[in-house]
Amino acid sequence: MTDHVAPTTRFLVLHDYGMGGSWWWVHARSVREVRETYADVEVVDTPEAMERAEGWGLDEARVDGATTPDGLDELRAKREAQRGLDGFGVLADREIVWLRRRWDYGNDEDQTLYLMEVGADGRRTRQVELVPDGAGVRSGPDDWPFNPPVVDLYDPELVGMEISRDEFETNWRSARHEDDEA
Repeated sequence: MTDHVAPTTRFLVLHDYGMGGSWWWVHARSVREVRETYADVEVVDTPEAMERAEGWGLDEARVDGATTPDGLDELRAKREAQRGLDGFGVLADREIVWLRRRWDYGNDEDQTLYLMEVGADGRRTRQVELVPDGAGVRSGPDDWPFNPPVVDLYDPELVGMEISRDEFETNWRSARHEDDEA
């Protein structure tokens, strides 16, 4: 009996770090294999993006390769460190996840709490910003100039940030839209 190994496909992979991104071609058996191997990446599959990327001279890697290009190697190491932790990949197969996440913007004084509804690709679909006085401000994709993935659903830390749909919806209904007057 021979073991059958699925053929690999060449995927266009992006690590979006906010004001830019790093790109690679990755050979893997599936999108899932790419996402399970590298932290904080997305597979870009639009024909237009793939055609443009052909001329960029991107580094190529194999998920099972002995070497990994600069930048992508760090994302692989991060994923390897996450793999053995409780909660790794628990949220990865969900279509929608609701999270409570604090961002501190680099200082202890300006901490903001966000309730986020996140799709399977890690992008926000709706968000409630809970301001210090307790009021909520809601927003959606039409309010954001950019909407890159904000979370990696394989990240085991997210499990502790998960909230219920009911909690999110309650806050969403009581929040004002960001364009409404306070």
